Formats: sequence, C-alpha cells, structure tokens
Amino acid sequence: MGGIVREVSSRRRLIPAIVAATAIVALVVAAITVVEQALPAAPAPRGEDSRASGSAHVRCAENEPVTEQLLSGSTWTMCWRIDASRGLVLDDVHFTPAGDEPVQVLAELSIGQLEVPYDTGLRNTEDITTQGFGGSHIMTLTEPECLGERLETYVPKIGDGSMGGGGERRAVLCQEVVDGGIAYRSGDTTGTEVARGTDLRLSTISKVGWYEYVSQYTFGGDGSIRSDLGATGDLSPEDYGDDPAHGWPVGPGDTDYATSHSHNAVWRVHWALGGQGGQVVEQYDAAPTGEVGPRAPLVEGALTRIPREGTATAADRRWWRVVNPDVLNADGHEISYQVELGATTPFQLTQDHHHDGPAGGDDGGYAIAFTEADDCQLYATANKEGSCGSGVLDFAQDEAELSDVVTWVAVGFHHVARDEDQSPMEMHWQGFTLTPRDLTAQRVDPPSAREKVNGKPDAHPAD
Repeated sequence: MGGIVREVSSRRRLIPAIVAATAIVALVVAAITVVEQALPAAPAPRGEDSRASGSAHVRCAENEPVTEQLLSGSTWTMCWRIDASRGLVLDDVHFTPAGDEPVQVLAELSIGQLEVPYDTGLRNTEDITTQGFGGSHIMTLTEPECLGERLETYVPKIGDGSMGGGGERRAVLCQEVVDGGIAYRSGDTTGTEVARGTDLRLSTISKVGWYEYVSQYTFGGDGSIRSDLGATGDLSPEDYGDDPAHGWPVGPGDTDYATSHSHNAVWRVHWALGGQGGQVVEQYDAAPTGEVGPRAPLVEGALTRIPREGTATAADRRWWRVVNPDVLNADGHEISYQVELGATTPFQLTQDHHHDGPAGGDDGGYAIAFTEADDCQLYATANKEGSCGSGVLDFAQDEAELSDVVTWVAVGFHHVARDEDQSPMEMHWQGFTLTPRDLTAQRVDPPSAREKVNGKPDAHPAD
C-alpha cells in the first residue's frame, strides 16, 4: 500500500510540472512566431528572385543564374561562367516579356577571337587563343569598376586548372541595372505617353599586355542584346616608330610615333531561339530602284534565305536575321532576332589571308558568318581543336545545311593613337546588337492607352 501511495503522490507532483512546461513551450513558440513576422523576409535565391517571379528556370553548371526584372516588367535569366581563353561566357539565355512566358534566345554567347595586328606588319597578337581573357588575366573587380553587385566564381591561377597551380574565388563579374534612357515618347491630342527604361549590364575586365579590355553585355527591357568590347590601358611602348605612314606623333613635336593598329574582334553567337535547332537564316537587302516618286526615290527591299553555311559582307541597308519558323507571335508572325553591325572597320583576320576557300569578299574578309553548331568550333582563328578546322573559313567550307545556327560577328576598330590616349587611354568601344523582330506582337510594355494599337491605327497623332 505504501508503495502505491508513493507512486500516486509522484504522479500528482509530475502533472503540474508537465502543465507548466507545456505552457512555457507555447509561450516560446508564440514569441518566435511574432519575431518571424516582424523580421523582413529572407532574400530569395538568385534564380528565384521575387522581383522576377515570371523568369525562366535554368540549371547552371558552375554558378547561380543571373536573373533580373527590368523597369519594362520583362526579365532576363541566364547562366554565366569564366572560360580560361574566352573569358565571360553566357549560357542558356532566356527573355521573359512582361506578362508573358519565357522564351530561350541563345544557347551560348562569347567572344571568339581578338587579334591586334600593327600597321607596320611587324607584330600581331591573338589575345583570346594565346593569352586568354580568363585565368590570371581576368581582374578582380572593385567598387570604382562596378557600382552594382560583384559576383564571385572560382578562377584557376593557371589556364583552366587542368595543369594544377590552384586557384581562388574572386569577384570578377559585375551585374548592374543601368538607366537605359527614354524608352518611348509619343504625344497626340489625347496626351503624351513617355517612359524611361532600364537595362541589365554584365561585364568583366581582362588585362592582356598593355591593354585592358572590358567584355560587356547589355540586356534591354525590350529584349535587345548589345555585345561590346571596350579597350583602355596604355599604348604599347614596344610599338613606336618614326614613319607617319604607320603611326601618329604623341610626344613633343614631331616625335614618338605610336604605331597604328587594329582591334579585330569576332563574337560567337550560338542561337536557341524558341528552342535549339530548327533555325532559319535570312538576309535583308534594300536598294533604290532608280525611279523617283512624287516626293522621294523608290526603294525596294526583300529577304533572301541563306540555307547553308557561309560568310557575307556588310552593305548599306543590309542586315540578317535568325528565325524560328515553328514559333509564331500573337500576330501569326515567325519570331526572329536581327543582327545589326553598327559602326565597323572591315578587316580580314591575319590567318585567313592564307586560306584557299571563299571568304565572303574580294579581300577575304567577312562581316558575318553562319555555321552549324559544333562544340569543337569555338574560335574564329587558331581553333584549339584542329580536327574540326582551324577557324571560321574551315568551319563554313563544307557548306552544311543550317539548323542549329552559330553566327560569327566580326567588328573591327582601327586605332590611330592621339595625344589624349596618354595616359591611361580613354575607353574605345566596338560591338553589335541583336534586336528582337516579331518576338512579340507589340512592344513588351505598351502604356494602357496604347494596348489596343496593333496594326494601322484609327487616327494619326498630330505633327
């Protein structure tokens, strides 16, 4: 009996303790809930940024994806990595128009060669394939070089790391949203519609010899992609002479002729518009007919299909587009992107002088080339995998049918030095633009008053 009494007595003492402990736990849980509700939400992972809820979901092999929603309401999403030779490489590039579904635009975008031949003929460098824009040549960014977010990745100290030597994580990619200026303005008797835009800008800096190069890609709120190469640093002290035919005096009086030279850049654009494969290439040309109308000369334009690999030269009123004929916009038009060269100095890559095949012009140079995608074909010249050809002219020589399209865009800049280049020299730029053509049935962000304007408007705005 005594034992039973003691057991009952213990239970009686235990029950109040359990009740008290339960109450304490409840109070703690309630307190935690209050604190969690008061705290700001934790930042979302980059690939699922709350600012870009309609963005594409991409799987990146090396780094977290870059995702940014712009003022237009549209979103860009892509992967990025640093290649030992090519430097910044962008993969799986998607654009999501405001209020619409994501569409893949590119499989890959990078520079494919940069050569710097000097006018004396005594020196030429192939900066991508001999030294490279990655590895020890890619610079760690500081605040003056990047006012936005500086993204880190692992960078081998020697080449691609396969030869050892170790490496480290460094902040090498600048991601920033920049003012894009006036996106549109249109005034009529009912009022004025005006808005500014923003752009997503990605950039890296690579130091090769005396030059320092900025690889910059600007993604517009309208779906455009601008590829640019900026050059700064210093004039090479190895390249001075006394011949005015080959240079410009930058010292006191008639002395110190800095040798003129070219920056011949070729970009590699691997398309995946609406999905990889099934792409069509077309060239647009317009020219005066020779006839004159009541108020202006007549000009006629037309598209020509480019069914096979090859090269082409630039001309007035000429551009090219890559089309996915299986994907239509809301107007029933095939979606496409237009390649716009802009300002360029035509050139022939030095190694192409020795090529026997057609090169797209009397001097052997090309402004643009189209080839069928091959992972072995990465460089416009001095291609490191020689088994698939030494460069673009080899790649295009078999004239394979185009479907999984790679566009090689050549943009040149002839640099004649000036006094103001010393020192350091002011940045000079060269590049091209990929512009959406019929990707959407209207602009991606029409103001509410213009949402129904699609085709010929009912009334014209006042002049």
